[in-house]
Formats: sequence, C-alpha cells, structure tokens
Amino acid sequence: MSEPGIVRRTLRGSAAQICAGALLAIALAAAIGPEFFPASWAEPGPDQYAPPSWSHPFGTDLNGRDLLYRVLLGARVSLVVGFAGAAVSLTLGTAYGLIAGYAGGRTDNTMMRIVDILYSVPRLIFILIFINAFDGHLRAFSAQMDWPWLADYSRIVILVATLGLVEWLTMARIVRGQVLSLKERAFVQAARTLGQSRTRIILRHLLPNILPIVIVYLTLTVPAVILDESFLSFLGLGIQPPQASWGSLLSEGAQAVNPLRIYWWLLLFPAVTMSTTLLALNYLGDKLRDALDPRE
Repeated sequence: MSEPGIVRRTLRGSAAQICAGALLAIALAAAIGPEFFPASWAEPGPDQYAPPSWSHPFGTDLNGRDLLYRVLLGARVSLVVGFAGAAVSLTLGTAYGLIAGYAGGRTDNTMMRIVDILYSVPRLIFILIFINAFDGHLRAFSAQMDWPWLADYSRIVILVATLGLVEWLTMARIVRGQVLSLKERAFVQAARTLGQSRTRIILRHLLPNILPIVIVYLTLTVPAVILDESFLSFLGLGIQPPQASWGSLLSEGAQAVNPLRIYWWLLLFPAVTMSTTLLALNYLGDKLRDALDPRE
C-alpha cells in the first residue's frame, strides 16, 4: 500500500480529520506560540490567580504568570518526552525482539526470561532509582564539559531514557512473536538457501514486514509515555520548576484547590489540552492500524 494511500485511509472520516487538526494545532502552538507572546507573560506579575480574561485567556497562576504561556511550554516538554521516549522504546524493543525471535532456541528463551524478570520489577521503583542515580551524575558531567544547556534539561534527558527503558518490553514481545512467524516463511527460507547473512535477512526481509505493526504500536506508546511523565511530574518526581509540563501544571492546580475558593482554570486548561492530545493520538493510532491491516 502506498504512503499517500495509508494517509488517506487513516484520515478518512470527519473524526479522524478533527483529531489530526487538533493534534497539529497543539503541536504548532507549542512550537512557535510562546515566541509571539509578550515577555511579561513569562515573568511573575501582580495579577495572582486572575481568572480568564482578554488579557490572559487562560488566567494566571499563583505567581501571576500567564497560564496559556505555561500550558504551551508544558506541551513542549510533554510532547518531546513522549515522542523521544517512544523512539527509545521503539529502537530497543524492535532490535531486541528481532534478535530473540530470529535466533530462537536457548538464546530466545534466555532473552525472553530477562524480559519476564524486568516485567516483575515495579515500574515506579525502577524510575525513582534511575532518576536518583543518574540525575546528579548528568549535572556533574554537564558542569565538567561546560555544557550549561545539559544541566538545564538534565531531568528531561533522564525521563526520556527512563521511560524508554520501561516501555520497550511490550514492543520486544510483539516483534519477537511476529519474527517467529515470519522466519518460517518461504521468502526467508529462500534467502537462507542463497547464503545471505543473518544481519541481511533481518534487515532486508524481516524488518520491513514488521514495520506496520511497529509503527502502530509506536503511535500507542507516545500517549503512554506522556501519561507516565505527567504522573511523575504530578507527584513532583519528574519535571522540576521553573520548567513546566502538563503534569506539573495539574499538580500546581490541585494545590490551589481549597474549601474557600477553587481556581478552576488552573486545572481545566492543562487537563483539557492534555486529554485532547491523548485522545487524538489514540484515535489516530487506531485508524492507522485499520489502514495498515492487509485484510481491509
């Protein structure tokens, strides 16, 4: 199936087009929107907890900062962590599953038992250990190399690596199962008969045939990583101030809720933006799966 045909079938229907448009609008707004806002929106101001108005469409937070500006900054971080973490998961899981499935026998059994062991490790504990173990070392390394930008984004780098290492296990199982089926097909047997190397068979014959499944699972991994990052940031374990993500903004909004007054905009706008993005990603992932289904 050609690439234009896949895109056309994925975007068939008004719901898919609305989801694609919403996702594109949020991504573009996050990428370039804050550059056009007044500089004062990024700084603390006197208008603490100001409700939505023409001057501040999403209202302001505890420090008088514009919430729209911070929601878009949070979108940058959450989307980068989501897509980069999913890319790490894709690379590790695909490579691991290809090797295990094609090798078979004891190698396959040993590799999959390692996956089972890693599945038994509580994810939150693993993430906490990884963050505590490497965050300080990464900051020290950035100071040694005189890379201040790395110190500023060290927590983002750690989250991308950690969440990618957590999410690759399912990808490895899916890829391994597909390879076990494909390697007995006639075209793989013919390649072996012609004397092609294992690396060539994996890269030339097996990988292209599992790419549709890998791509579909990638679209479902991105929202999972975004949710994980938001959960960690909500608990104060992920993105740290002054940086923002959707999870940290929701945490700030939850802390502002009290019996006397509810500053509803601090919860509503980050939650709606994140929910819209996750809904669009999941729906488009389902549509992409249907478009790549050979039975369709």
